[in-house]
Amino acid sequence: MTRAKKAAKKSSAPVIDPYLPRNGNFGYRVSRYELDLEYKVAINRLSGTVTITAVTLAALRDFTLDLSDALSVSKVSVNGKRPAQFGSAHGKLRIVLSAVLPAGAAMTVEIRYGGNPRPIRSHWGDVGFEELSNGALVAGQPNGAASWFPCDDHPAAKASYRIQVSADSPYRVLANGELVSRRTRAAHTVWTYELAEPTSTYLVTLQIGMYERHRLAKSPVPIHAALPPRLRHHFDHDFHHQPQMMKLFVKLFGPYPLSSGYTVVVTDDDLEIPLEAQGMSIFGANHCDGHRNSERLIAHELAHQWFGNSVTVRRWRDIWLHEGFACYAEWLWSENSGGRSADEWARHYHHRLADSPENLLLADPGPRDMFDDRVYKRGALTLHVLRRHLGDDDFFALLRDWTARHRHSTAFTDDFTGLAANYARDSLRPLWDAWLYSKDLPKL
Repeated sequence: MTRAKKAAKKSSAPVIDPYLPRNGNFGYRVSRYELDLEYKVAINRLSGTVTITAVTLAALRDFTLDLSDALSVSKVSVNGKRPAQFGSAHGKLRIVLSAVLPAGAAMTVEIRYGGNPRPIRSHWGDVGFEELSNGALVAGQPNGAASWFPCDDHPAAKASYRIQVSADSPYRVLANGELVSRRTRAAHTVWTYELAEPTSTYLVTLQIGMYERHRLAKSPVPIHAALPPRLRHHFDHDFHHQPQMMKLFVKLFGPYPLSSGYTVVVTDDDLEIPLEAQGMSIFGANHCDGHRNSERLIAHELAHQWFGNSVTVRRWRDIWLHEGFACYAEWLWSENSGGRSADEWARHYHHRLADSPENLLLADPGPRDMFDDRVYKRGALTLHVLRRHLGDDDFFALLRDWTARHRHSTAFTDDFTGLAANYARDSLRPLWDAWLYSKDLPKL
């Protein structure tokens, strides 16, 4: 084979998602990750094992997992046997089996690894595992999960998790799901969390810091906060309305999707933007300053528990199904808490978008623009126009139907537009053509 033909063959290799062509892996489906890790804050050292339960989708002789080059693998076993070989390069761990596994075979992969984790560089800045001034956090969206454990890092690949982390005892470790065990041994504490609900890898997180944890009162869903003691007074003021937000969103969007409740983490460091994770939101100290200036962000991150975390896009081009819905939730909170109505916000941001470049397609914004603010605001405007077309009763019935049908699953834009047709008395095609599939900004 000539060099040119080899290059052509390489370039034509299939990808799972063109927005992140190096992410995701073929040939198997993961159902569970079990992480047993130790983290040393002072030297930023992460080590341990991950046990991956999967099933083969085709006959497999070799397969790959996403893993940062900052982490090295020392041992691998597949169904209790050593593979023929394994190696890491260019963000992938490749495992070659000693014998072919047939399609439909159960596969248990145990990987021992370690290193000094660092964020993964991307179009959108550094994502993944990040050191704080006294602790660490994981900001996984969209491709940062591989910065701290080997995985199939794509939103369509949902699984359950057990996350066990040992750290120095003064630190509190927070991860997704329910805390099922906390054991202190000498100077270390082992924290074990169980997350039963199927979850995308980018929504799995680790938060480590000198945090105190307390429960917020009068919430229909248990809400806990973890933050440095110095921020408690500001938190009680700035996050005071979270229980009311939860009550409103349960009414409008349907039952809260998780059995373990909701946790808000406030780091001792400032953060550029808040972060969402399954059952958790992470804010910086700058979002908790006693002025209650981040209330829309608090609503936005909470809404992601329904739109993005439970109902997750199968491909990143449909990101408006996350961000447009969470942005619209900000407007809904505003109009239900004595602020501007959603209609006023829609007019405000329509005017803003009219002064912005009209070169973005909401249904396919492109990888570099998928977190552009126009995706958030035009997505919210699309929902507002749909609400006015359907009327409140049918619109909110549609949202509750949407979150119920695709609970802990993945979906496309076509799934939403198809479901919306059941609530309309006439064709919604002109609305979708104007707002989703045209770059020009329609009149409001």
